[in-house]
Amino acid sequence: MKRRGLLGAALGAASALPLGGAWAADAGSAKAAGAPAGWGPGTPLTLENSSVHLLTAQGSGRVYPVWVDLPRSYAEPGSAQRRYPVVLAPDAPWSFPYLRTVRNLVGRRGQNIEDFILVGLAPEQGMSHVDARARDYTPTDPRSRPATAHDYGSPRYGEAAAHQRFLADQVLPAIAQNYRADAKRQVFIGHSYGSLLGLQVLLSQPDLFSHYILGSPSLWFDQRSAFELERATAERRKDLPARVMMYAGGFETPGKSPRHYKDGDLIGDMKRFERQLAGRRYPSLSIASRVVADEDHYTVFPSLAARGLTWALPGSGPYLSG
Repeated sequence: MKRRGLLGAALGAASALPLGGAWAADAGSAKAAGAPAGWGPGTPLTLENSSVHLLTAQGSGRVYPVWVDLPRSYAEPGSAQRRYPVVLAPDAPWSFPYLRTVRNLVGRRGQNIEDFILVGLAPEQGMSHVDARARDYTPTDPRSRPATAHDYGSPRYGEAAAHQRFLADQVLPAIAQNYRADAKRQVFIGHSYGSLLGLQVLLSQPDLFSHYILGSPSLWFDQRSAFELERATAERRKDLPARVMMYAGGFETPGKSPRHYKDGDLIGDMKRFERQLAGRRYPSLSIASRVVADEDHYTVFPSLAARGLTWALPGSGPYLSG
């Protein structure tokens, strides 16, 4: 089975973040299709309070769009001195709309989830999302193992350490320089390969983020090389200062239904990784995991996003549920 999984350089000028495209060329074509009178031409949809910056990675010269979305309270009177926590998410084309909705709907303007600056890491310009995440989010190159090289179909793998330097040395400093960000409260949230990038950061630079929300981490990747990375980390570190919450869908394990895994056991891997890390007894590490019932690998992210952000950035309360 092919496995395809998302300050020298100046932050580029912001532009509005458009979604979609002009699918109705003009009013005439709309009428020809039977649309009601007054139906106008289609135009790209722009998300309010969102922008995109282009940032060139030092060394590689790769150009990445960095998506930023601000909460409504950011521009309100009296908020000029307020600093906001940052939530950084890889796989921006998938994760960014969900996380924006979680903050704006579930967050209830800070009552359930504290308002935050959302930062989305999009794929390198001109590169497919699938191939970009395979290269930038994975910590090792499975093609170096001849027995499994045929299972992986993207051109490159194993450059998570370089992507970590990009976000640590360029992305987060640029956000701090251009927005009222609270550098002491930075939350990483990832899913699948995106969680492998989070584990790369956690094991090598844990204090870069205060909280890690790791959904459905692809611990099976490259013959479970993440477990090897963890053991190497334990040999050189006495502490791992971070708060970590991992999530998986209830169907991410072998079972009889069409939604269950047919091979592999992501829930089992997640629990094993949790036990391995907890067993190190790092003084400053808090780690836990949750299995979300009735969710599979593709449906679990919206649920874990709401749960994880409520855990990492609790609002002012009391919790408003309806």
